[in-house]
Amino acid sequence: MADTEHFVRDDVRGFLDMLEQIGGKGVEEVGAVEGRVQMKTMGQLAEAPPRDLAVKKDLSCPGPAGDIPLRLYDTRETREAGPCVVFIHGGGFVIGDIEVYDSLCTEFSHQLDLPVVSVEYRLAPEHPFPAAPDDCEAAARWIASSPEALGREVSGLIITGDSAGGNLTIVTTNQLVNEPADVPVIVQAPIYPVASDVSQHRSLKDFAEGFLLTGAAMAWFTEQYGADPKDPRNTPMVGDCSNTPPTVVCTAGLDPLRDSGREYAAHLIQQGTEVVYLEFPGIIHGFTTLRKAIPSGQKDLEAFIDAIKLMLERYR
Repeated sequence: MADTEHFVRDDVRGFLDMLEQIGGKGVEEVGAVEGRVQMKTMGQLAEAPPRDLAVKKDLSCPGPAGDIPLRLYDTRETREAGPCVVFIHGGGFVIGDIEVYDSLCTEFSHQLDLPVVSVEYRLAPEHPFPAAPDDCEAAARWIASSPEALGREVSGLIITGDSAGGNLTIVTTNQLVNEPADVPVIVQAPIYPVASDVSQHRSLKDFAEGFLLTGAAMAWFTEQYGADPKDPRNTPMVGDCSNTPPTVVCTAGLDPLRDSGREYAAHLIQQGTEVVYLEFPGIIHGFTTLRKAIPSGQKDLEAFIDAIKLMLERYR
């Protein structure tokens, strides 16, 4: 079966049909400011409600260009020393924020029974590369230092995020492998990440239109971000990925970025990193924040989080 004839789930088809009926312009047509509004609106319509947690608290940490806003989530008011999840949101380095990813972060905290810190890094085009990786690295190092403001003793980091945040997950993990923070990254878990040059991938051609994330939007995000493709803090696979901690990678079967996640997982496996790779068939890029509109994505998200639990249990 050719990729272009890929199976599409019923709830995914219903969602894509609805988007087609609504029409609307792509982010590359409306620009960054309107694109951010569109992503918030989509979240309000299509994302599952947040879980109730004991702690949801806005914080900030020092960054290279001023304070970085953060949000702490936890199922418990207080806890013993243990791992902390660092969550890095997606949106092509241009759109997306803590609010859009609020429900997803509550889900991670609820399912893992761990604290989660969501990072509000600076966005392009106002703050092009390397503002985003600079902020994510600074935030991860701050969280690793068990600062008083966090009120928790952190024994290790689980770094995760989706799409552009999946890219920043890998980049931040690599930085913390090269120059260790106060505690190690024990698991990294990129969700449909950009890890290599996607322009050459068949999935970009096969799913360039009609599956939410378009080829045109990807090209525009890349242009706004303004990074050098030869820089490993932009395209992690051009750099040294040895000594990568245990990794969980997932991709979506109908995603223009699918082949980048596949390629990255294979690259890590070939160099001996322990990897769980999950490809979810029949579903689109962005499904982790579209769980009301695409209810079948909830099971996929739970499978992904279960794989993180598996990695944590093996290394505790």
